[in-house]
Formats: sequence, C-alpha cells, structure tokens
Amino acid sequence: MKQVVERIKSIRKEKGYSHEYMGTMLDISQVAYSNIEKQETKLTVERLFQIAEILETPVSDLLEASPNNVYNQTYNHDNVTLIAHQEVENLFQDNKDKTEKIEELYMALLKEKDETITVLKSIVARKV
Repeated sequence: MKQVVERIKSIRKEKGYSHEYMGTMLDISQVAYSNIEKQETKLTVERLFQIAEILETPVSDLLEASPNNVYNQTYNHDNVTLIAHQEVENLFQDNKDKTEKIEELYMALLKEKDETITVLKSIVARKV
C-alpha cells in the first residue's frame, strides 16, 4: 500500500495540488487527507477511486499495474533447488475489460448517489 500512496503523492505534486485542495475535493479536512498520505488512515477502495478521479489518473496507474511483470519462484526440497520462471505478459490487457467495467459501475454508483442526494434535498426543502 505504501507504493500506492507514494504514487498518489507524486502525481498530486506533479499536478500542483495541495493537501487542502485534495481534502476539499474529497469532502474531508486537509488533516484527514494528510493522514492518508502519511498512512495514518487506511486508504479504502472507494477513496482510491475518488483520488484517481481527482488526479485524472486511471486506478491502474496508481496501482502501477505493469503489463510485463516477471515472477520468479524458488522451491527447495531435499537440498534440491528448483526455480520456476513464469512470465506474465499483457497482464494489464487481460484485465483491462474487467477494470473498465468496475470503473463504469463505480461511476454509475456515484451518479446514482448524487441523484439520490438531490431528491432528498428537494424533499427536505418542501417540508421546511
């Protein structure tokens, strides 16, 4: 998680965004946002998506999903070492459709939430 937070911090700085700006955009205090970057507050998946939207950066970039990761595994048994090598090519491409679908669903949920808030505000306004 540290790498994800460092990536968020780096992109935020590149864009010239302050902690105060990020807090305002996330509807939290500057201190609360600062605690996310200091890892004193857990970064939730929902908050990760919100931050990605503010930074105009795909979540996959924040997670640094690399399409050409190489994984090595060493297995020791009876003083014999076996090394398994597995190249995972196009990891990102294989999961791109799933990631895009998750992002679409998340955006639909955000839109639905905003519409619900609007309806509730109008109901409250009528009762006042």
